[in-house]
Amino acid sequence: MAASNKKARAEQVPQFSLYGEDTRPDNAEFVHIELIETRSRLHDWHIQSHTHRGLFQVLFLMSGHVSAEIDNAVWECEGPVAITIHPSVVHGFAFSEEAVGFVLTVDQNVVFAVGSSTGADSQTDIFATLFVQPLAIDLQPVPEVRERLEALLRNLIAESAWPLFGHTLMLEWLARSALLLLVRLHADHRSADQSGRHDFELFSRFRTLVEQHYKDQWQISQYAASLRVTPSRLNRLCLKLSGDSAFDLTQQRLMLEACRKLTYVPSGIASIAYELGFQDPAYFSRLFKRHTGLTPKAFRGQNMAPEDAADGS
Repeated sequence: MAASNKKARAEQVPQFSLYGEDTRPDNAEFVHIELIETRSRLHDWHIQSHTHRGLFQVLFLMSGHVSAEIDNAVWECEGPVAITIHPSVVHGFAFSEEAVGFVLTVDQNVVFAVGSSTGADSQTDIFATLFVQPLAIDLQPVPEVRERLEALLRNLIAESAWPLFGHTLMLEWLARSALLLLVRLHADHRSADQSGRHDFELFSRFRTLVEQHYKDQWQISQYAASLRVTPSRLNRLCLKLSGDSAFDLTQQRLMLEACRKLTYVPSGIASIAYELGFQDPAYFSRLFKRHTGLTPKAFRGQNMAPEDAADGS
């Protein structure tokens, strides 16, 4: 009986493309952005329960209050917060009149068709964690991320208002950039919850120290002493949270900087080796090849124009 009631209720819930609109957009990779007030003001700041056809939605409440009906629950949220909603989730909103923010709506192709590149960042389900279940992601503790999100969303508003060459691609890239920032935040929250706040904070402090001292080629014992833990404790922590040892993480950061310099800085390879703290350029070249599979000269040849490579070899 309960199941039949639930089914009957679902059949009664209005299903829209955008709230109050039945027309399905023609664009296969549809992206829509609007201010909260644009639609909410027309409905006295109350958006009744509904679902969307094949459209994922994120409410970015930058300030103000919202009572969000999410399936059978009511979430009372103060901005800044981001609320993620899967197409099948019944949802409605009651905003305070001073509410400020954005509503981002994207087609499922934008969420799942990330690209065909290879590597760890190429998985087509990279955004799935945002929509497996509804989330309320607190933006208050991360002002720098909040500012980046707001800049992306305002760029989306501007692009929507003045379509120019590459309009569709620009909308997709901006929307995916905003979603990816949320993925990072959610991943941080999950790591903190799963590993314990103290472990996560310690790991973050280690990564900050690596940024400050990788060119000095600090030993792991120096990092551990600065963090007031033993080297073995630091190594176990890194393996637990990243899958790599503390030493591997320092070497990866060093080689990342080497790749950047070989690509963008026209200095000679020996000069770059010295800048990165190596006393022996030949050792730098062997280490670089061990990590990348290419000598520094071959890597530069693949990533710079021929005349630049000749100048910096």
